[in-house]
Amino acid sequence: MARNDMGSNTPWQDLSGPNLGYVQQLYEQYLEDPQTVDEQMRALFERWGAPTLPQKEPYAIASQETLDMLGIMKKAVSAVKLIQNVRINGHLAARTNSFSENKEHLFSIANYGLTREDLESIPAKIAWSKAPDEFRTAWDVIEYLRQVYIGSTAYQFTHVNNVEERHWLNHRVATLPLKTSMSREKQLALLRNLIQADEFEQFLHRTFVGQKRFSLEGLEVLVPMMDELIRQGAHDGVRHVLIGMAHRGRLNVLAHILGKPYEKIFSEFHHSPNKELVPSEGSMGINYGWSGDVKYHLGADREIQEDNAARIRLTLANNPSHLEFVDPVVEGFTRASQEDRKVAGQPVQDTTKALAILIHGDAAFPGEGVVAETLNLSRLKGYHTGGTIHIIANNQIGFTTESGDSRSTLYASDLAKGFEIPIVHVNADDPEACLQAISLAYEYRKTFKKDFLIDLMGYRRYGHNEMDDPNVTQPLLYEKVSKHPRIPVLYADKLKGNGVISEQDAASIRQDVQNQLKNAYEQVKTDQKEEHVPYHLDKDEDEFNIKTSVPAAKLAQLNKELLTWPQEFSVYPKLEKILKRREQALETSIDWAHAETLAFATILADGTPIRMTGQDIERGTFAQRHVVLHDYKTGKTFTPLQHLKDAKASYAVYNSPLSEASVLAFEYGYDVLAKNTLVLWEAQFGDFANAAQVHIDTFLAPGRAKWGQKSSLVMLLPHGYEGQGAEHSSARLERFLQLSGSQNWTIANLTSAAQYFHILRWQASRVGREEARPLILMTPKSLLRNPRASSRLSELSESAFKPLLEQPGLEAHAATAERLILCSGKVAIDLEAEWEALNVNNEKIHMVRVEQLYPLPSKAIRELLSRCTQLKEIAWVQEEPKNMGAWSYIEPKLRELGSVHVRYIGRPVRSSPAEGSPDVHKVEQQRILREALFLTEMNTGNPGGDNRE
Repeated sequence: MARNDMGSNTPWQDLSGPNLGYVQQLYEQYLEDPQTVDEQMRALFERWGAPTLPQKEPYAIASQETLDMLGIMKKAVSAVKLIQNVRINGHLAARTNSFSENKEHLFSIANYGLTREDLESIPAKIAWSKAPDEFRTAWDVIEYLRQVYIGSTAYQFTHVNNVEERHWLNHRVATLPLKTSMSREKQLALLRNLIQADEFEQFLHRTFVGQKRFSLEGLEVLVPMMDELIRQGAHDGVRHVLIGMAHRGRLNVLAHILGKPYEKIFSEFHHSPNKELVPSEGSMGINYGWSGDVKYHLGADREIQEDNAARIRLTLANNPSHLEFVDPVVEGFTRASQEDRKVAGQPVQDTTKALAILIHGDAAFPGEGVVAETLNLSRLKGYHTGGTIHIIANNQIGFTTESGDSRSTLYASDLAKGFEIPIVHVNADDPEACLQAISLAYEYRKTFKKDFLIDLMGYRRYGHNEMDDPNVTQPLLYEKVSKHPRIPVLYADKLKGNGVISEQDAASIRQDVQNQLKNAYEQVKTDQKEEHVPYHLDKDEDEFNIKTSVPAAKLAQLNKELLTWPQEFSVYPKLEKILKRREQALETSIDWAHAETLAFATILADGTPIRMTGQDIERGTFAQRHVVLHDYKTGKTFTPLQHLKDAKASYAVYNSPLSEASVLAFEYGYDVLAKNTLVLWEAQFGDFANAAQVHIDTFLAPGRAKWGQKSSLVMLLPHGYEGQGAEHSSARLERFLQLSGSQNWTIANLTSAAQYFHILRWQASRVGREEARPLILMTPKSLLRNPRASSRLSELSESAFKPLLEQPGLEAHAATAERLILCSGKVAIDLEAEWEALNVNNEKIHMVRVEQLYPLPSKAIRELLSRCTQLKEIAWVQEEPKNMGAWSYIEPKLRELGSVHVRYIGRPVRSSPAEGSPDVHKVEQQRILREALFLTEMNTGNPGGDNRE
């Protein structure tokens, strides 16, 4: 604090009595929030500090009255500091952890030079201007605030910068009742919920000894917390609650929140699940796929009716072992549930329709980067869901690793502070405090449409998976855990102590729950039926029996609308010139981005909504798309696809944050719930998908096989070798092909705008249908503007998608060819250009593009080979290294389809996708093209082709 240049002449020197008291109140208000104090007073406080009574003369002896007044004021200031510290830092001493040492001494009045008598001499309003009227002294205030802030609940709000929100939170906390306001009926219901959760876990522990279940014991209160949150939402009009959680407590939540019958859960422990391949609407069954999944990964859907509220749907997302990676998937579920996509233009979002609940692990919340990515989505226009309720199921240990080794922060929840999310820490041993925290979280979300986090502090009664012995790694903690009463016992004792129930009442509830569990198990033992789930084998290829062509007149009409914007709207002149070229393009050639926009326009006219996201997707990474126009004078935007007169569905496009994992997962979740919508995600470069590999591996590729979870998500992955280095050349086509099986998706590497147009329309026709599958597209970079990849209008209006595309002009070569070149994507265009440049006119060579790689168009390839009667070898040509690209996938398939030698032409085996030097790239690319186009001696003794490394 700045000192006074003039010694004792402070602004306070002439103040006394009520005036001094008033200034002291203002100073206390200033300490709490400087912005609420008048600017002039704020400046005085900043310079002079607390109002005191200075001595008139530097060396005069003050009167006893003055000294007494100074002493009282100092004590009042100390009391204010103590109160402020309790409210801001009380969480440091709160009893939120049943196994930690008591730290209330941090806020001892003696630390502030105060006694009880001192505090009883200070009026309550002087110590705390917002003190309730019934408080007489500062002692009353401090005793009350100790109970609020240093009890079984602790609060962290100072990182919330919005003044209105922070005041709202502080007011809510400061006015919480210290004694329960729950009726006896609600207390009994809470006790029963706790006993149900506890007895369920104990029954599984005794009955299925040694089997994994990831018990909730030590955090059983999570079940009534979720139940209360759903109840409040249902009464406020929430119609869909979307839940994401890892293994811990999942079976308990399935049983007591989703209502999955005990019999089904018990049968899964006997390895005889009642599998439903395609669960009916409103089913309480599990979404099983062809291969299934372990019981603690499975999700469920259920519809319930809460008291007199309307029906509400609960969805627990299926989740793999990658813990927090389900978080953005659930956010996508939620956004899809909130939006109306049935009208043209932007989808209409209503955040009150759906609520997301995410249950986190205390080690995973700060440890997994996808959590931060997900939190970052919470306020972005393309991704926000009106606030998510986060609960950290904190058992104070991650597998066998203690918190000191798993995070660099004091609390597991500290990550949320960076996103200004309010945080409440609460002791799981105090169920009523936990429900109070849930109510605060729900009220905040309802009021401010933002995220809220509850750090539920409990423990884990057994090891990580019930087969581990935690005493090996945490002997001291587990000595305490073994002696610690269970939560239902603690709560029952509290109710008995308060005269709410008798010992007999508690025993009766427990016996009733035990009987339910025993009866359910007896039913499973007498009625076990092993059910066989049909396994879906690969088909030869997709059936393209849907018409995707669009009349030329219709395309011309849509093209005109797409190039029309408001008269007062000023498109950037350079861009306007580029776009206006599309007016004549229908008569000449249509490039890739133009064909894409026309495809989207026709899909909207057909009544299928579209959602597109990705980094820079509005403009396009390569400045090719421009679906969102910017007025260069005003900065306003205009999206032509949202203003088509024939559109029957919404069109949404959003630039995404610089993230792949959370964004791709969000779109996957959105796509799963928005079943009739075409959802597309575009990587800035194809290799950016590397950062989303967990979601590709565990959700997108196997989701249908494991869970019966259908998706028709489109991934657009720019791919191709232009000599720009190892990064951004390869979208890692080989990884997607390696993950292919059971016709889980479609993978294509296209060479023309028309092919792109038709496959987009074909994919849109499959959304929401049984045959819906994701579509993985290797999209071009340099080919975006390459005339050889452009198409004529007739190819859009009269043709269809062709999985196998013979090189135009060489169709007659099939009968005479000795070498059949098969290739895919950009290298096919390079081959065409080289063929023409070198004027190769060799009828012994035929070139065919494999546009669809998976499922491989085997029938079409067989038909092609039957026409190649002179064939001596098939040469697979690719620009990727031999251990990458499609070669490893396609070589055995080609051998099965034909009896001739199969040869590889491309780069040798490498660890890096591409050369770092453009000159080296050019030489190597030239070698590949020349080797493919000029017949060389056929090495029939080397079935693998070129083995150079």
